[in-house]
Amino acid sequence: MSYNVIALLMFSSMMLLLLTGKRVFGAIGFVAVAAALLLWGDGGSEIAFSAAMKLMKWYPLLTLPLFVYMGYMLSESGLAEDLYRMFHVWMGPVHGGLAIGTIGLMVAISAMNGLSVAGMAIGASIALPELLRRGYDKIMVTGVIQAGSSLGILIPPSVVLVLYGMIARQPVGQLWLAGVFPGLMMAGLFVLYIAIRCRLQPQLGPALPEEERRQITRADKFKLLQAGIIPVFIFFSMTGLFLLGYTSLVESSAVGAAAATLAALLKGRLTRKVMEETLRKTLAISCMFMWIILAALCFGAVFDGLGAVRAIESLFLDNLGLGPWQVLILMQLSFIIMGMFLDDTAMLVIVAPLYIPLVGALGFDLIWYGVLYTITCQIAYMTPPFGYNLFLMRAMAPPEVTLRDIYVSVTPFVLIMVLALVLVMIFPQIALWLPELHYAR
Repeated sequence: MSYNVIALLMFSSMMLLLLTGKRVFGAIGFVAVAAALLLWGDGGSEIAFSAAMKLMKWYPLLTLPLFVYMGYMLSESGLAEDLYRMFHVWMGPVHGGLAIGTIGLMVAISAMNGLSVAGMAIGASIALPELLRRGYDKIMVTGVIQAGSSLGILIPPSVVLVLYGMIARQPVGQLWLAGVFPGLMMAGLFVLYIAIRCRLQPQLGPALPEEERRQITRADKFKLLQAGIIPVFIFFSMTGLFLLGYTSLVESSAVGAAAATLAALLKGRLTRKVMEETLRKTLAISCMFMWIILAALCFGAVFDGLGAVRAIESLFLDNLGLGPWQVLILMQLSFIIMGMFLDDTAMLVIVAPLYIPLVGALGFDLIWYGVLYTITCQIAYMTPPFGYNLFLMRAMAPPEVTLRDIYVSVTPFVLIMVLALVLVMIFPQIALWLPELHYAR
């Protein structure tokens, strides 16, 4: 049996197991280990063992539980809710101001947690009921929360970019810095769209009534500003120390985790329940990602041993005669199609052994491609019929928000994301300028 056929059998077996509903890491790890034992006998077990040791020795992985802990501590202790109240009061007088404030909230949550699920949970539980009560259009605000929560996998500290960095063997620090400007650019485009649309159609995002504005004194405003600024201060102190070179990436994550805990303590919110929930959720997310990374490394090692990547490169470039950019665009389209059915980690683990070496062989920068992959995941998250964020929103939204409303709401935001993806593809320096500047210094 040729190596190409073996690789095809591995890939199809993995897809078949995933369709049965088995856990992602179990399906991928089982296929990898079974293929290694069948191909190389008892010695094949060394591949899985070597992958496990590589994972345990990967020092930047320590950032994963620390950043997840920081995000959940801010969320469970209510500090993130303070941030939304600040946006609510300060942006209320503007048409669409609360929706713009919600994007600001999502950017802040993304910068604290690195997971889209956390942003979606906070947005759907805190922001959505308040926006609907204030008379905002339900379709627009549903799209705002879904689009804003998707920023969590791009703006650092992105957990998805940690996973990509491990599989692609790229520095996580560079990947996080590469995600800063594309993430802020996308958030800016969302804000611009909301501001223009609410100016043209004020009924979609009514301003805070004047009577209510009069009831809020200047002292109340500054008190809310003080409370809401704490999470933002935690983030900027953590990233500032890293960018100035005072701390390493892992040390910065420890600073963030410690600062979030101290802030909750000083606010009198560090209860036993908050600590238990934070630790339980942190442990669950961290273990899930570690198992997925382990399975991906094992699968990738077997694939590399078969030479499957070189065979696919030959198929695209020699047999089909496609150019590098055509191959890259096909990859992005395949991510969007898979994203209708799978989450971001499953997508990356399934195709990483194929795509990442091929991207390097085509002459593209792997840091830049990590940003492209992440933006494409964001688009896939919101693409009907089975986008990940669509069903999260359906589960968390009130009954008056129907599935049809959710599908319609994402259309303009998906188009904005496609525009952002095209801009980063045409102008790679949007992603590469900051990491090149920092690491050159």
